[in-house]
Amino acid sequence: MGSINFADIDIRPTWESPWLQQKLAADPVAETILNGYVADLTSLGFTASQQSVAVDVGRYPVARHQESRRLPAASLTKVATTLAALETYGVNHQFETFIGWQGTITNGTLQGNLIIKGAYDPLFVWEEGIALGNTLQQLGIQQVTGSLIVIDQFVMNFNTDPLASGEMLKQAMNSAAWGWAVEKQYATLPPGTPKPTLQIQGPVQIASAAPTINQASGWLVCHKSLPLAVILKAMNIYSNNVMAEMIANLSGGSANVVKIAEQTGVTPGEISLINGSGLGEDNQLSARAVIILMQAIQNRLQPYNLNFADLFPVSGTDTGTLIDRTLPINASVKTGSLAVVSALAGAFPTEQKGIVWFAIINYGSGLETLRARQDRLLASLEKQWGKANQVPNPIKATLQFNQEPYRLGDPKRNEIIQPPQAQSQ
Repeated sequence: MGSINFADIDIRPTWESPWLQQKLAADPVAETILNGYVADLTSLGFTASQQSVAVDVGRYPVARHQESRRLPAASLTKVATTLAALETYGVNHQFETFIGWQGTITNGTLQGNLIIKGAYDPLFVWEEGIALGNTLQQLGIQQVTGSLIVIDQFVMNFNTDPLASGEMLKQAMNSAAWGWAVEKQYATLPPGTPKPTLQIQGPVQIASAAPTINQASGWLVCHKSLPLAVILKAMNIYSNNVMAEMIANLSGGSANVVKIAEQTGVTPGEISLINGSGLGEDNQLSARAVIILMQAIQNRLQPYNLNFADLFPVSGTDTGTLIDRTLPINASVKTGSLAVVSALAGAFPTEQKGIVWFAIINYGSGLETLRARQDRLLASLEKQWGKANQVPNPIKATLQFNQEPYRLGDPKRNEIIQPPQAQSQ
């Protein structure tokens, strides 16, 4: 009989009760730390009842203050939007933008119009337009005598005006028309990436979908967006409000985001939203609700070998809204700011307690003061429980935005439907 490695066997008692687990999670020192944090804010003139804080280990509270109090939560709203998007589409969903044509194609010239059929892709940016221009030229289209016709919901560079987005796509596909903004993004693409020179002679036009589709001579390319998980990561790193609004609308609007949150376990009355981004004080959450939402995201992602850190910025790895913050290393968080709101929520690893989940919603003027106190609170908790020697797998990020295999402008996501030569025969 071979030797047994008992370290590989889970011998935790199956009879361990929620009561015992909660007792194991409890920590009077953490409560003292949190009470000191609230007292400090009060001494600075902030109202104690206008601060909502929750600190949990797993499903069990460790320290809390006004945790069920619903307050303006700014961009913590994006946590609810993230969950709604996952529930609506799934982590691997890709938005498809189709490129077609009207007319005839001869010797590299499209005598007619180029058509772009949008799909409300939240992350179609300069790099994607450059790659699309290169793909069309590789298909043999060097110039278009007619117009660029935009149908359906085409959004580029977070501009929801389809005409403006069409103008930017036209510019992206012809390097002779580039300005510094396009050149800057081109420089992030792999060395040797061609600069497209596709010339569209006519103007950008907006057209109705049905007749334009019926009049199309054919379809050339299906451009697929990055997977939804990567799009959400980008949205949360930079706290992009336009992306969040688009994603919330795609998920059924703010009312449906609230419905999904409550179905997940958020107590009715602890969430109230008017949009998906958090702009406006009428977007309100409690600290307890935010933790429920974050842990729901964690649970939804685990079957795909992903976790909360794969969709939110990580301290020490990502910048974005974390610049100038002093947070525990490897904490995965979401920030939120309005004129009188400073919020922070997420998870960080500790030596004694494992993964600690937290949500802090502060109401009052003085963002820099509140941010510094939030960072100090987390530092005190990490000191109490010990800095983790390594990142636990359940919050170890494996998905990196704009790195292989999830780079912006990857031509592999431009799938050829049918070359123009085959359609012209």
